[in-house]
Amino acid sequence: MSEQLKFIVDQLNREPFKKNLNLITFDSLKPMQLLQILNDVLAEIDPKHAIDIREEMPEQTTKRMCALLGMLKYKPPGNLSDVSRFRQGLVTGSKQVVHPILFWLLQKVPELKKRAYLARFLVKLEIPAEFLQDDVINETYHQYEELVEGFKTYHKECEQLRTSGFSTAEIRRDISAMEEEKDQLIKHVERLKKRVESVSNHQRMLEQARQLRVEEREEELAHQKQEQKNQLFQAEQRLQRSQQQLKDLRQASADASPESLMKRLEEEIKINSYMVLEKLPKELDSMRRTVQFLQKVASEPAMGQADVQELEDKIKDVDSKINQLIEKRMMRNDPMDDKLTLYRQQASIIIRKKEAKAEELQEAREELSNAEKELNQRGDHGADGDGMVKIEEMQRLVSRLRSKGTQYKMRQKELAEIQTEYGVLQRTEDILTKEHEAVQKRLETVEAERGIAGYSNTQEELERVSAIKSELDEKKGRTLDDMSEMVKKLIYMIAEKKEALSPLIKELRSLREQSHKVRQEYEDKKAQYERTATGLESKCSKLEQDVKVLKEETAQDENRYHYLNSQSQIIEMQIQRAADEVKAYVSSDPQERKKTVREMYLKNISEQDLLGKKLREKQKMIRENHSHNMEQMKMWKDLELLIECKKQCFIKAQNQASIGKVIQEGGEDRLVL
Repeated sequence: MSEQLKFIVDQLNREPFKKNLNLITFDSLKPMQLLQILNDVLAEIDPKHAIDIREEMPEQTTKRMCALLGMLKYKPPGNLSDVSRFRQGLVTGSKQVVHPILFWLLQKVPELKKRAYLARFLVKLEIPAEFLQDDVINETYHQYEELVEGFKTYHKECEQLRTSGFSTAEIRRDISAMEEEKDQLIKHVERLKKRVESVSNHQRMLEQARQLRVEEREEELAHQKQEQKNQLFQAEQRLQRSQQQLKDLRQASADASPESLMKRLEEEIKINSYMVLEKLPKELDSMRRTVQFLQKVASEPAMGQADVQELEDKIKDVDSKINQLIEKRMMRNDPMDDKLTLYRQQASIIIRKKEAKAEELQEAREELSNAEKELNQRGDHGADGDGMVKIEEMQRLVSRLRSKGTQYKMRQKELAEIQTEYGVLQRTEDILTKEHEAVQKRLETVEAERGIAGYSNTQEELERVSAIKSELDEKKGRTLDDMSEMVKKLIYMIAEKKEALSPLIKELRSLREQSHKVRQEYEDKKAQYERTATGLESKCSKLEQDVKVLKEETAQDENRYHYLNSQSQIIEMQIQRAADEVKAYVSSDPQERKKTVREMYLKNISEQDLLGKKLREKQKMIRENHSHNMEQMKMWKDLELLIECKKQCFIKAQNQASIGKVIQEGGEDRLVL
């Protein structure tokens, strides 16, 4: 609290207040003086409040200060949150009320000045609604609101200019610099004129240059005109489309009724329920069974001819059993079964028709969504473009798009096949590389076991031997006989190696052929599996997406149904309330008529009028007796001061009498001694 008082006194002693106060004098101020200081601070914020509070009524002072504090968004402390207590404290000049106000105001004087200035223009006048029914007053009020909005815009621009860093000195410097540049340009133009005048036919050249600029300007204006015509044409087309959509919506809303809407919603809910609960789950189950079957087939080992023959025999046995059961059933010929069969056939026909219609509906919805997307894309493209597409161009564009779409699908299919084949070939290459390495290792081990290790490297050895032979021939100069003998030996050695390895090579060839067949069969099965898996995955993802979209549509329809149901209930309640009001108002029973809302409001209005009349009379009486009451209050205060003065005089006389008595008793004691 002491820090708060120090801050208030310090601020009041500065400009522009200069109160020359200290803590003691400020704390000893009377309520009227304290209120006058508060009024001076408010007058600094808003000059309209620069008045002497002794010249106005206390109620007016309180009302004026409260209005300004409310406009400045002042919030009383927690212990003064009660409005009546706050007003009472402001009327009496209570320190507990005035000191927090001064502390808050002196902290934010510049900000509050700005807020008070803006409030003069931005706080709108409160005009009763019945007055706004007048056309002149309503038009004037709209003009007033437009002026307020204009003031907001201009004030923002002014603040931006103030905070943008521009100053008058910089602007003056810029103006002077531009004037200097202007003078320089004028001088430069004059020099050019003098230089041009010395050229022959300069007038004709100037005229041609002028015509060229005019033509360029005309061309630019013609281009702008054409662009504006195109934009106008596009806007007219958009307007026509919007008007047509509005017309269609109005026709649909005119023909619509709550019963038809409810019926339509019920039909849509039934269709969506059938799609979600019956059709799509069946398709998903069939797809899952197919996938499981294919996974089972893929996970089983490769089947030989004997396994295939065994499966075919089992299929034939099962088919024969089925035929026997059908024959037995036909021989029995139960009439009840015949009737049930008829009903079953009819039911199956209806189910198939239902499924076909559901598929047609789904395809129609997909086509509609695709058409809407394409229309939106074309609308956006047309809105962003410079020109409008003609009908012939649109038809050519549609045909071109169709052909391009077909080509795109074919190319996409070919690309998918090529990618699949590329993956298969890459995998085949990896497998062949690994098998080659394994066969090479196996060949080396077989050669080592048969004692002919290194046969596969015979060519390399021959090249090495030939190189050695050539080097030896160059070095030692062997004769041709030695060379022929060496060749014969080498040929003999190669023949022996070939004879030793020929059975192994034959076995290796058969193994390679068998491996190639197995690998080819494996790759075919794998490619078939991958194609099937890819197709099933795409179908499953498409079905899941369709299910998701249908669920969302169902949820939206349910929300709309509940919303319409609640709105209808609210309207029914309002209609019932209005009917009860009319019934009570028309009733001949006075007790029933008193229960109407109209009678209740009329009663409240009459009570408030009586209360206002009493309050105005009380206010008038208080105003008439105010001067007399003030004089009487002043007389009572004077009487209080007179009694206080008499009390002080009595106490002073009593003290002097007691002092004289003590002095007299002391003198008598001295005489006795």
